[in-house]
Amino acid sequence: MTDIPAANPDVGEVVLAARNVAKSYGQIHALKGVNFDIHRGQVTTLFGENGAGKSTLMKILSGVIRPTSGEIILDGQPVAFNTSTEARDRGISIIHQELSLAPNLSVRDNIFMGREIKGPMGVDFAEEERQVRKLLEELEEDIDPLTPVEELRLGQQQIVEIARALSVDSRILIMDEPTSALSATEVEVLFKVIRDLTSKGVSIVYISHHLEEALQITNHAVVLRDGAMTAYAPRSEIDLEWIVRNMVGENYDLGSPPGGYDFGPVALSLREVTVADPKGGDYNVVDKLSLDVRAGEVVCIYGLMGAGRTELMETVAGRLRATTGEVVLEGKEVSHLSIAQRIARGLALVPEDRQRDGLVQTMTVGQNLSLASIASFTKGLFTQKKAEQDLIDRTIKEVTVKTSGGAAAIGSLSGGNQQKVVIGKMLATRPKVILLDEPSRGIDIGAKAEVFRLLAEGAKRGLAVVYSTSEVGECLSIAHRIIVMHKGHISAEFDSTVTKEQIMAASGESVAA
Repeated sequence: MTDIPAANPDVGEVVLAARNVAKSYGQIHALKGVNFDIHRGQVTTLFGENGAGKSTLMKILSGVIRPTSGEIILDGQPVAFNTSTEARDRGISIIHQELSLAPNLSVRDNIFMGREIKGPMGVDFAEEERQVRKLLEELEEDIDPLTPVEELRLGQQQIVEIARALSVDSRILIMDEPTSALSATEVEVLFKVIRDLTSKGVSIVYISHHLEEALQITNHAVVLRDGAMTAYAPRSEIDLEWIVRNMVGENYDLGSPPGGYDFGPVALSLREVTVADPKGGDYNVVDKLSLDVRAGEVVCIYGLMGAGRTELMETVAGRLRATTGEVVLEGKEVSHLSIAQRIARGLALVPEDRQRDGLVQTMTVGQNLSLASIASFTKGLFTQKKAEQDLIDRTIKEVTVKTSGGAAAIGSLSGGNQQKVVIGKMLATRPKVILLDEPSRGIDIGAKAEVFRLLAEGAKRGLAVVYSTSEVGECLSIAHRIIVMHKGHISAEFDSTVTKEQIMAASGESVAA
């Protein structure tokens, strides 16, 4: 295993390269003289913590932003892309970590937005639809091209984003967290597509916080840390420990169940809760589910896509209505209350999609942090600015958000720090029960460890914590109890001594021999 040299020691042809690329935002140095090569027909995986500079480097390579210094070399010649359209015209496409779809438009219109197929009578919608159907068939996704994107679940929207990039017929494809919202089956299909593309000479840059998953597909790996490249090795020389060590400096884990105290009384009780399919199907996504969670207890809800985890969380928080059953908070039934009323009673939800549901992109870090608590420092038409600022400063410190201050734009933060803002916003309401739907989606192992540490500390103070995940390894971290869901039901319940294989088997997932 070798630290990164001036150029990667691969024999494959270099089609795109960054040479001494730096990017600064004022006093913040996002990239510090990075060298990076992309080889024809290979998968290069880029690892690094949130804020390491991965997305910045990829945006430079794909023409989204310009470097402060350094140069980009394409086919042996220096190039300067002023826009992503210029890069796309040269065969470079990027699938961004955060979805950039127009929710009110159809799948077809999103995929061909800005590059419509023209016919003698104008836009040839029939040809666009035919091509979209073919793309979705290749991705083994049964989505009608005319369906509005806003009606799709998050994983399906991710597939549309991938299909849009594939439709350009690129020779260099950058995938920034392409599987963050995909099911295990969808990931397998995507990997088949990647292998097919590389066999045809397409070069892939793959960024993922799912470390074990990324090892299945990569040819070689590069690690960024604090804006600088720290290590490179071919696939034959790397393993999980090598990645983590070079990313964060030591082998992080996600913690263990907090102990040394007794659980309090039941904080949240679900009694025979049933939830109909929000999309109008003739079945229940949650079916007569009962569950008690005590103060100070950490409960993990595990299940595959379609198990009903998200619908259960959103029903408890008030975003969906239960068909039957009760949600009881500290002995009082709250099923009839609005989301705001439930928050005021001490019930908070951190949603799965932080960009769409957890943050307001036009607001600052501070405004996002104080948003859910605004009633506590507002009297009549006036806001108590000092009280609000005190809350912002305290929350930034408590959840360790890496930011220049509350006045910073929320978009200036890395994905992991944005997630901590969403969690901090809900913790600032001083909840009795906090629900977190896929709290580690799209964040690195170091940020995951910090998020789970925050939750464990909350539990020690008497907070009832319920988090859902589709990553079985996250069940075996801070959870005192693991609830497995399958098709709307609780299929099993385990304590922290359970194995991964037992959890997967209870969820209906096949376990490799």
